[in-house]
Amino acid sequence: MKTVIHNSILDFDAVEWNQLAGSSYPFMKHEFLAALEQNGCTGEQFGWLPKHIGLYQDSKLTGAIPVYEKNNSYGEFVFDNAWAEAYHRHGVPYFPKWISSAPYTPVTGRRLLYDKNNADKTLPAALINNVIDKAAEADVSSLHFLFPDQEQMQLLKQHGFMIRTGCQFHWQNPGYHDFQDFLDQLTSKKRKNIKQERRYAEKADVEIDIISGNEATEQQLVAAELFYKKTFDEKWGLATLNLGFFKQIAESMGQQLLLIMAKRNDTYIAGAICFKDEDCLYGRHWGCIEEHSHLHFELCYYQGIEYCIRNKLQRFEPGAQGEHKISRGFNPTLTWSAHWIKNRDFSNAINDFLHQEEIHMQQYMKHLQEKSPFK
Repeated sequence: MKTVIHNSILDFDAVEWNQLAGSSYPFMKHEFLAALEQNGCTGEQFGWLPKHIGLYQDSKLTGAIPVYEKNNSYGEFVFDNAWAEAYHRHGVPYFPKWISSAPYTPVTGRRLLYDKNNADKTLPAALINNVIDKAAEADVSSLHFLFPDQEQMQLLKQHGFMIRTGCQFHWQNPGYHDFQDFLDQLTSKKRKNIKQERRYAEKADVEIDIISGNEATEQQLVAAELFYKKTFDEKWGLATLNLGFFKQIAESMGQQLLLIMAKRNDTYIAGAICFKDEDCLYGRHWGCIEEHSHLHFELCYYQGIEYCIRNKLQRFEPGAQGEHKISRGFNPTLTWSAHWIKNRDFSNAINDFLHQEEIHMQQYMKHLQEKSPFK
């Protein structure tokens, strides 16, 4: 087998890459990563430099790992600022580092890409060993897999990666018939609160459009990008996505892009940007140009839940963080990251930190589960 580091996702044939990544999960698809790169959302400006790993056997791509070299921790959602500060205090550079992740996307999924039907069962181990070897040779401090799924987290752990746990809030669909069926499973108080919030949103006197990306008009995409940028400008810092990205995604993977938009007097005033696959709806971004009571909850949570029920999707992942989601039917759910640290002394210190953090996370999860809104 031969391992090659590629400085662009465009070095890979889209069909070959997607055969390894799978056809459903949107954030590892060649089209998604290419749209980020071709529209300047990754690259030098924002500190996401592609270093994608390709594993070849007889010139055929048999495995891949999306890898980015980072000189900052922006857009990762696994917070390692304390680690970087510790390195700095000791006069040791923490950056650059390598991460395997979908940029700006804290969504669990596969990071080791290979055909699961391939008879060669050594492929996952070969991918892990080869990326470790490349990281050891490179001028980087560490290698991090962000939001791998549970199966791949266990594989990485078996190869010496330190595991860090996190928490998100996901909605599960056991087969609800409609939104009222979902509400009937909640305690009386939570059920009444949700109904009241939806009534507040109705008073905004808006029309709600749910638009598949491949049917989105120029006006709708421009509005979605405006809402996204406005939220980042006001709350979250640097907006890295742009209109070119949204247009390209709408064209290249439009059936997996979903816009939930509110308009008043024929003008869009708010919207949520989502992605979907055959099992799950992923809430990604929200914004508005008019403030209306509880309209955020309506567009970002309740319309998404209704969409999942209508379309028989099993899960709804509305984004990172937010304990307020529990009372609206979203369950605390573990996420993972996996970390390889080149410097042994720092590796031991971080390992001790993670053991302590894991104890606190278990206590936190237990506390959250006691807040369940379900009967």
